[in-house]
Amino acid sequence: MPELQRLSAAHATAVLAFERVNRAYFAASVSDRGDAYFDHFTDRYDALLAEQDAGTCAFYVLVAEDGSVLGRFNLVDIEDGGAQLGYRVAQAVAGRGVATATVRELCRLAVHRHGLRTVRAAAAHENAGSRKVLTRAGFVPDGPADPADLGGRPGTWYRLDL
Repeated sequence: MPELQRLSAAHATAVLAFERVNRAYFAASVSDRGDAYFDHFTDRYDALLAEQDAGTCAFYVLVAEDGSVLGRFNLVDIEDGGAQLGYRVAQAVAGRGVATATVRELCRLAVHRHGLRTVRAAAAHENAGSRKVLTRAGFVPDGPADPADLGGRPGTWYRLDL
């Protein structure tokens, strides 16, 4: 059974593999991270861990029994009882309810572990899968998202009061 774990240095190799294997799949619905992301992965990863240690973000990975990463689920810009949610799941498990179940679990953690009261997430209009995940997890539309928030794509903000 996959387990949601707080991101740590021990996950670095599995996270990089996850991002590489799923790069083309992700690029079809969200902005590509670009070659620089992969070229400077260690520095960027260390920066994420530093942000997490500072308490401004909380990063999680969904880890399979074999240690591979099936998804990434992030709470960013944590302040004043709120945060933004971001997530991506591996193509191999997409469409099976994994993202919805894990978003629900992360929202429970958002309350109990991080003291949050509100979580927002943006989804591009063309990203039907992400919009379904959010609505199934209880989020409601909360206005248009600036295309700059979605890699140049039009979309909608969603909100969940916890």
